[in-house]
Amino acid sequence: MLEPVVLRLPFRGRWIAENSPANRIPSHGSHLFGTTFAIDFVAVNERGLSGKRGWRSVLATESPEAFVGFGAPILAPASGTVVAAIDGELDHEARRSQLALIPYALSQARRVRQGVRAIAGNHVVIALGSSGPFVLIAHLRRGTVNVTVGSVVQVGDTIGSCGNSGNSTQPHVHVQVTDSTVWPTARGLPIIFEGPHGGDNWLPRNGEAFNAS
Repeated sequence: MLEPVVLRLPFRGRWIAENSPANRIPSHGSHLFGTTFAIDFVAVNERGLSGKRGWRSVLATESPEAFVGFGAPILAPASGTVVAAIDGELDHEARRSQLALIPYALSQARRVRQGVRAIAGNHVVIALGSSGPFVLIAHLRRGTVNVTVGSVVQVGDTIGSCGNSGNSTQPHVHVQVTDSTVWPTARGLPIIFEGPHGGDNWLPRNGEAFNAS
């Protein structure tokens, strides 16, 4: 088993883990686009909710602005050189309603055929060395990506804001590490995070909420 790549949490505040490789591998149900060990994080309030509940959350789509995480600063989880920086993808309506999720699920195959931009939305890829590994941070808010290809970033630098672009049903941040940026053949690599508040390195499980400083 490969040693996991150690990353820092790419945000501050209270978040919850989803689609964690601590629960299953491949974490997103597929090895496609190097997502084998990917993990998602959703910002939540003190009650553990990503956004206020109402009739739209049960029956319809919702504005991404209604969610706790939308617009939250996203930080570089490691130091390195930016090799991809994509902006301009729309932040679409969020979908917590089972009714609203049906047509979205039916369009999933089309997004996969369109490639990584349709899946990752606005995103940044950081090379940790001249030949990798490569850290991808996805679903950023349109107009907030503030790095360009060739930028050298330090861990903790702001690289954009949390959005709802790409293959995303509500504002969140997706993190993965791969051995390549040739996405059709890229292999996912295992990851682990520095513990919040100086704790031991760890990989949060699905549904685990925590405060990041």
